[in-house]
Amino acid sequence: MENRKYILVTGGAGYIGSHTVVELIRSGYIPVILDDFRNAERNVKERLEQITGQPILMIDAACQDTDKLRAVFSQYKFQGVVHFAADKAVGESVQDPLKYYDNNFNSLISVLRMMQEFGTRSLVFSSSCTVYGNPRNGTGHTEVTEASPLFQPESPYGYTKLVAEQIIRDWIAVNPVNNVILLRYFNPAGAHPSGLIGELPQGIPNNLLPYITQTALGIREKLTVFGSDYETADGTCVRDFIHVCDLADAHVKALDWLEKQEGGCLEVFNIGTGTGTSVLEIIHAFESVTGVPLNWEFGARRKGDVAEIYANVAKALEILGWHAKFTVEDAIRDAWHWENKRIAHV
Repeated sequence: MENRKYILVTGGAGYIGSHTVVELIRSGYIPVILDDFRNAERNVKERLEQITGQPILMIDAACQDTDKLRAVFSQYKFQGVVHFAADKAVGESVQDPLKYYDNNFNSLISVLRMMQEFGTRSLVFSSSCTVYGNPRNGTGHTEVTEASPLFQPESPYGYTKLVAEQIIRDWIAVNPVNNVILLRYFNPAGAHPSGLIGELPQGIPNNLLPYITQTALGIREKLTVFGSDYETADGTCVRDFIHVCDLADAHVKALDWLEKQEGGCLEVFNIGTGTGTSVLEIIHAFESVTGVPLNWEFGARRKGDVAEIYANVAKALEILGWHAKFTVEDAIRDAWHWENKRIAHV
Protein backbone atom coordinates (compact mmCIF):
# COMPACT_ATOMS: atom_id res chain seq x y z
CA MET A 1 0.00 0.00 0.00
CA GLU A 2 2.78 2.42 0.91
CA ASN A 3 4.40 2.42 -2.53
CA ARG A 4 1.18 3.07 -4.40
CA LYS A 5 1.12 6.56 -5.88
CA TYR A 6 -2.18 8.05 -4.74
CA ILE A 7 -2.93 11.51 -6.09
CA LEU A 8 -5.80 13.66 -4.81
CA VAL A 9 -7.56 15.34 -7.73
CA THR A 10 -9.89 18.07 -6.47
CA GLY A 11 -12.53 18.95 -9.03
CA GLY A 12 -11.52 15.77 -10.82
CA ALA A 13 -14.99 15.12 -12.25
CA GLY A 14 -14.87 18.34 -14.24
CA TYR A 15 -13.67 19.01 -17.77
CA ILE A 16 -9.90 19.26 -17.32
CA GLY A 17 -9.89 17.14 -14.17
CA SER A 18 -11.54 14.11 -15.80
CA HIS A 19 -9.09 14.11 -18.70
CA THR A 20 -6.21 14.39 -16.24
CA VAL A 21 -7.55 11.39 -14.31
CA VAL A 22 -7.29 9.35 -17.52
CA GLU A 23 -3.67 10.40 -18.06
CA LEU A 24 -2.78 9.76 -14.42
CA ILE A 25 -4.06 6.21 -14.59
CA ARG A 26 -2.31 5.62 -17.90
CA SER A 27 0.94 6.76 -16.24
CA GLY A 28 0.63 4.45 -13.24
CA TYR A 29 -0.81 6.85 -10.67
CA ILE A 30 -3.97 6.14 -8.66
CA PRO A 31 -6.14 9.28 -8.73
CA VAL A 32 -8.70 9.90 -5.99
CA ILE A 33 -11.35 12.36 -7.16
CA LEU A 34 -12.88 14.83 -4.72
CA ASP A 35 -15.78 16.74 -6.27
CA ASP A 36 -19.11 18.18 -5.18
CA PHE A 37 -20.43 18.13 -8.77
CA ARG A 38 -21.32 21.79 -8.96
CA ASN A 39 -19.68 21.86 -12.41
CA ALA A 40 -19.80 18.18 -13.37
CA GLU A 41 -22.09 15.19 -13.82
CA ARG A 42 -21.95 12.13 -11.60
CA ASN A 43 -21.99 9.67 -14.49
CA VAL A 44 -18.44 10.74 -15.36
CA LYS A 45 -17.28 7.95 -13.04
CA GLU A 46 -18.73 5.25 -15.30
CA ARG A 47 -17.34 7.00 -18.38
CA LEU A 48 -13.86 7.16 -16.88
CA GLU A 49 -14.05 3.48 -15.95
CA GLN A 50 -15.06 2.68 -19.52
CA ILE A 51 -12.07 4.58 -20.92
CA THR A 52 -9.47 3.32 -18.46
CA GLY A 53 -10.75 -0.14 -17.62
CA GLN A 54 -9.98 0.69 -13.98
CA PRO A 55 -12.24 1.35 -10.97
CA ILE A 56 -12.41 5.07 -10.21
CA LEU A 57 -12.09 6.29 -6.61
CA MET A 58 -14.48 9.22 -6.12
CA ILE A 59 -15.63 11.16 -3.05
CA ASP A 60 -18.66 13.46 -3.16
CA ALA A 61 -17.54 16.50 -1.17
CA ALA A 62 -16.41 20.09 -1.45
CA CYS A 63 -12.85 20.98 -0.48
CA GLN A 64 -14.28 23.28 2.18
CA ASP A 65 -15.88 20.30 3.97
CA THR A 66 -12.97 19.90 6.40
CA ASP A 67 -14.24 16.72 8.05
CA LYS A 68 -14.62 14.86 4.76
CA LEU A 69 -11.36 16.23 3.43
CA ARG A 70 -9.49 15.11 6.56
CA ALA A 71 -11.07 11.66 6.28
CA VAL A 72 -9.82 11.35 2.68
CA PHE A 73 -6.29 12.42 3.65
CA SER A 74 -6.43 9.93 6.53
CA GLN A 75 -7.49 7.07 4.27
CA TYR A 76 -4.87 7.56 1.54
CA LYS A 77 -1.22 8.49 1.80
CA PHE A 78 -1.19 11.01 -1.02
CA GLN A 79 1.99 11.53 -2.96
CA GLY A 80 0.57 14.76 -4.33
CA VAL A 81 -2.46 16.92 -5.02
CA VAL A 82 -3.73 18.33 -8.31
CA HIS A 83 -6.03 21.20 -7.39
CA PHE A 84 -8.65 22.01 -10.03
CA ALA A 85 -11.63 22.76 -7.80
CA ALA A 86 -12.77 26.31 -8.64
CA ASP A 87 -15.42 28.28 -10.47
CA LYS A 88 -13.99 29.28 -13.83
CA ALA A 89 -16.27 31.31 -16.12
CA VAL A 90 -14.96 34.81 -16.86
CA GLY A 91 -18.38 36.27 -17.69
CA GLU A 92 -20.11 34.78 -14.65
CA SER A 93 -17.34 36.04 -12.38
CA VAL A 94 -18.03 39.60 -13.53
CA GLN A 95 -21.72 39.13 -12.67
CA ASP A 96 -21.20 37.28 -9.38
CA PRO A 97 -17.73 38.06 -8.00
CA LEU A 98 -18.50 36.98 -4.41
CA LYS A 99 -19.25 33.43 -5.57
CA TYR A 100 -15.78 33.28 -7.12
CA TYR A 101 -13.95 34.79 -4.17
CA ASP A 102 -15.74 32.47 -1.75
CA ASN A 103 -15.19 29.20 -3.60
CA ASN A 104 -11.83 29.74 -5.29
CA PHE A 105 -10.01 31.05 -2.22
CA ASN A 106 -11.57 28.87 0.46
CA SER A 107 -11.22 25.60 -1.45
CA LEU A 108 -7.50 26.26 -1.95
CA ILE A 109 -6.90 27.29 1.66
CA SER A 110 -8.64 24.16 2.92
CA VAL A 111 -6.48 21.91 0.71
CA LEU A 112 -3.24 23.64 1.74
CA ARG A 113 -4.07 23.26 5.42
CA MET A 114 -4.73 19.56 4.95
CA MET A 115 -1.53 19.04 2.96
CA GLN A 116 0.35 20.69 5.80
CA GLU A 117 -1.39 18.57 8.43
CA PHE A 118 -0.69 15.27 6.66
CA GLY A 119 2.72 16.05 5.18
CA THR A 120 1.69 15.80 1.53
CA ARG A 121 4.58 17.39 -0.32
CA SER A 122 3.64 17.95 -3.98
CA LEU A 123 1.00 20.31 -5.40
CA VAL A 124 0.09 21.04 -9.00
CA PHE A 125 -2.15 24.11 -9.09
CA SER A 126 -4.58 24.89 -11.88
CA SER A 127 -3.82 28.51 -12.74
CA SER A 128 -4.54 30.58 -15.82
CA CYS A 129 -3.05 32.93 -18.36
CA THR A 130 -5.53 35.51 -17.03
CA VAL A 131 -2.88 36.39 -14.42
CA TYR A 132 -1.03 38.23 -17.20
CA GLY A 133 -3.97 40.62 -17.50
CA ASN A 134 -4.00 42.47 -20.81
CA PRO A 135 -0.34 42.10 -21.86
CA ARG A 136 -0.65 44.47 -24.80
CA ASN A 137 -1.61 47.32 -22.46
CA GLY A 138 1.28 46.53 -20.15
CA THR A 139 4.20 45.63 -22.41
CA GLY A 140 2.99 45.80 -25.99
CA HIS A 141 3.72 42.07 -26.36
CA THR A 142 0.99 39.46 -26.72
CA GLU A 143 3.29 36.43 -26.44
CA VAL A 144 3.92 35.88 -22.75
CA THR A 145 6.63 33.96 -20.94
CA GLU A 146 6.55 32.87 -17.31
CA ALA A 147 8.71 35.93 -16.56
CA SER A 148 6.24 38.34 -18.16
CA PRO A 149 4.86 40.89 -15.69
CA LEU A 150 1.57 40.10 -14.01
CA PHE A 151 -1.05 42.80 -14.44
CA GLN A 152 -4.44 43.35 -12.89
CA PRO A 153 -6.65 40.68 -14.49
CA GLU A 154 -9.66 41.76 -16.50
CA SER A 155 -12.14 39.69 -14.44
CA PRO A 156 -12.77 38.53 -10.85
CA TYR A 157 -12.05 34.98 -12.03
CA GLY A 158 -8.60 36.04 -13.21
CA TYR A 159 -8.02 37.91 -9.98
CA THR A 160 -8.76 34.77 -7.93
CA LYS A 161 -6.02 32.96 -9.85
CA LEU A 162 -3.55 35.80 -9.29
CA VAL A 163 -4.27 35.91 -5.55
CA ALA A 164 -4.28 32.10 -5.29
CA GLU A 165 -0.76 32.04 -6.73
CA GLN A 166 0.31 34.52 -4.07
CA ILE A 167 -1.39 32.48 -1.34
CA ILE A 168 0.63 29.45 -2.48
CA ARG A 169 3.88 31.46 -2.54
CA ASP A 170 3.26 32.68 1.01
CA TRP A 171 2.36 29.13 2.13
CA ILE A 172 5.44 27.48 0.67
CA ALA A 173 7.68 30.15 2.22
CA VAL A 174 6.79 28.76 5.66
CA ASN A 175 6.48 25.14 4.47
CA PRO A 176 9.79 24.68 2.63
CA VAL A 177 9.48 20.89 2.55
CA ASN A 178 6.78 21.26 -0.10
CA ASN A 179 7.07 21.43 -3.90
CA VAL A 180 4.63 23.32 -6.10
CA ILE A 181 4.06 23.80 -9.81
CA LEU A 182 1.70 26.52 -11.01
CA LEU A 183 0.36 25.61 -14.44
CA ARG A 184 -0.93 28.66 -16.29
CA TYR A 185 -3.39 27.29 -18.83
CA PHE A 186 -4.24 29.11 -21.97
CA ASN A 187 -7.51 28.05 -23.67
CA PRO A 188 -8.43 24.38 -23.20
CA ALA A 189 -10.50 22.89 -26.02
CA GLY A 190 -11.52 19.56 -27.45
CA ALA A 191 -12.42 16.27 -25.79
CA HIS A 192 -11.14 12.75 -25.27
CA PRO A 193 -10.96 10.96 -28.67
CA SER A 194 -13.31 8.25 -27.33
CA GLY A 195 -16.13 10.79 -27.18
CA LEU A 196 -16.92 9.59 -23.65
CA ILE A 197 -15.77 12.71 -21.79
CA GLY A 198 -15.56 16.32 -22.85
CA GLU A 199 -16.56 19.84 -21.97
CA LEU A 200 -20.06 19.96 -20.49
CA PRO A 201 -21.10 23.53 -19.68
CA GLN A 202 -23.85 24.09 -17.14
CA GLY A 203 -26.41 26.07 -19.12
CA ILE A 204 -25.15 28.50 -21.75
CA PRO A 205 -21.50 27.80 -22.65
CA ASN A 206 -18.94 30.43 -21.70
CA ASN A 207 -16.18 28.97 -23.87
CA LEU A 208 -16.01 29.31 -27.63
CA LEU A 209 -15.82 25.74 -28.91
CA PRO A 210 -18.78 24.25 -27.00
CA TYR A 211 -20.86 27.24 -28.07
CA ILE A 212 -19.85 26.56 -31.67
CA THR A 213 -20.71 22.84 -31.47
CA GLN A 214 -24.04 23.52 -29.77
CA THR A 215 -24.89 26.15 -32.40
CA ALA A 216 -24.01 23.74 -35.21
CA LEU A 217 -26.42 21.17 -33.70
CA GLY A 218 -29.21 23.73 -33.29
CA ILE A 219 -29.10 23.76 -29.50
CA ARG A 220 -28.15 27.44 -29.70
CA GLU A 221 -29.73 29.67 -32.33
CA LYS A 222 -26.54 31.46 -33.30
CA LEU A 223 -23.03 32.24 -32.15
CA THR A 224 -22.23 35.83 -31.22
CA VAL A 225 -18.64 36.88 -31.84
CA PHE A 226 -17.88 39.44 -29.15
CA GLY A 227 -16.16 42.31 -30.92
CA SER A 228 -14.96 42.85 -34.49
CA ASP A 229 -12.73 45.89 -33.98
CA TYR A 230 -9.85 44.59 -31.87
CA GLU A 231 -6.31 45.39 -32.95
CA THR A 232 -5.76 41.92 -34.39
CA ALA A 233 -5.34 40.64 -37.93
CA ASP A 234 -9.08 40.07 -38.48
CA GLY A 235 -10.51 42.23 -35.67
CA THR A 236 -11.50 39.32 -33.41
CA CYS A 237 -9.86 38.12 -30.20
CA VAL A 238 -6.84 35.84 -30.48
CA ARG A 239 -6.26 32.99 -28.04
CA ASP A 240 -3.95 30.01 -27.63
CA PHE A 241 -6.27 26.98 -27.92
CA ILE A 242 -4.74 23.83 -26.41
CA HIS A 243 -6.22 20.35 -26.68
CA VAL A 244 -7.45 19.19 -23.28
CA CYS A 245 -5.56 15.88 -23.61
CA ASP A 246 -2.30 17.80 -24.05
CA LEU A 247 -3.20 19.85 -21.00
CA ALA A 248 -3.93 16.68 -19.01
CA ASP A 249 -0.55 15.27 -20.00
CA ALA A 250 1.14 18.41 -18.66
CA HIS A 251 -0.18 17.61 -15.16
CA VAL A 252 1.37 14.15 -15.25
CA LYS A 253 4.69 15.57 -16.44
CA ALA A 254 4.48 18.12 -13.61
CA LEU A 255 3.92 15.43 -10.96
CA ASP A 256 6.71 13.29 -12.39
CA TRP A 257 9.09 16.26 -12.14
CA LEU A 258 8.00 17.27 -8.63
CA GLU A 259 8.65 13.76 -7.37
CA LYS A 260 12.36 14.20 -8.11
CA GLN A 261 12.78 17.60 -6.42
CA GLU A 262 14.04 18.55 -3.00
CA GLY A 263 11.78 20.63 -0.75
CA GLY A 264 11.05 24.29 -1.24
CA CYS A 265 10.58 24.20 -5.01
CA LEU A 266 8.06 26.46 -6.74
CA GLU A 267 7.96 26.63 -10.54
CA VAL A 268 5.58 28.25 -13.02
CA PHE A 269 4.84 26.92 -16.51
CA ASN A 270 2.76 28.23 -19.37
CA ILE A 271 0.70 25.44 -20.91
CA GLY A 272 -0.38 26.27 -24.44
CA THR A 273 0.59 25.60 -28.05
CA GLY A 274 2.66 28.73 -28.57
CA THR A 275 0.39 29.88 -31.40
CA GLY A 276 -2.52 32.31 -31.37
CA THR A 277 -5.75 31.58 -33.26
CA SER A 278 -8.51 34.13 -33.75
CA VAL A 279 -12.20 33.54 -33.14
CA LEU A 280 -12.89 33.84 -36.87
CA GLU A 281 -10.13 31.35 -37.64
CA ILE A 282 -11.73 28.87 -35.23
CA ILE A 283 -15.11 29.34 -36.92
CA HIS A 284 -13.63 28.77 -40.38
CA ALA A 285 -11.64 25.78 -39.14
CA PHE A 286 -14.79 24.25 -37.64
CA GLU A 287 -16.66 24.62 -40.92
CA SER A 288 -13.72 23.12 -42.80
CA VAL A 289 -13.21 20.16 -40.45
CA THR A 290 -16.90 19.24 -40.05
CA GLY A 291 -18.42 20.48 -43.31
CA VAL A 292 -21.18 22.10 -41.23
CA PRO A 293 -21.99 25.80 -41.86
CA LEU A 294 -22.26 27.88 -38.71
CA ASN A 295 -24.85 30.54 -37.96
CA TRP A 296 -22.95 33.44 -36.40
CA GLU A 297 -22.92 37.21 -36.15
CA PHE A 298 -20.80 39.97 -34.69
CA GLY A 299 -21.82 41.52 -31.39
CA ALA A 300 -20.46 44.08 -28.94
CA ARG A 301 -17.25 43.46 -27.04
CA ARG A 302 -17.60 41.43 -23.85
CA LYS A 303 -16.35 42.90 -20.61
CA GLY A 304 -13.34 41.02 -19.26
CA ASP A 305 -11.91 39.95 -22.64
CA VAL A 306 -8.37 40.86 -23.69
CA ALA A 307 -7.60 41.35 -27.38
CA GLU A 308 -4.76 38.88 -27.83
CA ILE A 309 -2.65 36.54 -25.74
CA TYR A 310 -0.71 33.37 -26.45
CA ALA A 311 1.98 31.36 -24.72
CA ASN A 312 5.69 31.06 -25.01
CA VAL A 313 6.08 27.40 -24.01
CA ALA A 314 9.86 26.95 -24.21
CA LYS A 315 10.24 26.50 -20.44
CA ALA A 316 7.78 23.58 -20.27
CA LEU A 317 9.66 21.81 -23.06
CA GLU A 318 13.07 22.45 -21.52
CA ILE A 319 12.27 21.45 -17.92
CA LEU A 320 9.25 19.14 -18.07
CA GLY A 321 9.89 17.68 -21.50
CA TRP A 322 6.32 18.61 -22.39
CA HIS A 323 4.92 20.08 -25.58
CA ALA A 324 1.52 20.10 -27.27
CA LYS A 325 1.01 17.26 -29.73
CA PHE A 326 -2.51 18.01 -30.98
CA THR A 327 -3.63 20.75 -33.40
CA VAL A 328 -6.58 23.12 -33.27
CA GLU A 329 -8.19 20.94 -35.94
CA ASP A 330 -7.77 17.90 -33.67
CA ALA A 331 -9.48 19.78 -30.84
CA ILE A 332 -12.37 20.74 -33.12
CA ARG A 333 -12.76 17.19 -34.45
CA ASP A 334 -12.79 15.68 -30.94
CA ALA A 335 -15.16 18.33 -29.56
CA TRP A 336 -17.57 17.70 -32.44
CA HIS A 337 -17.39 13.93 -31.89
CA TRP A 338 -18.07 14.42 -28.16
CA GLU A 339 -21.00 16.77 -28.74
CA ASN A 340 -22.66 14.46 -31.27
CA LYS A 341 -22.17 11.39 -29.09
CA ARG A 342 -23.46 13.23 -26.01
CA ILE A 343 -26.60 14.47 -27.76
CA ALA A 344 -27.31 11.00 -29.14
CA HIS A 345 -27.54 9.65 -25.58
CA VAL A 346 -29.53 12.50 -24.00
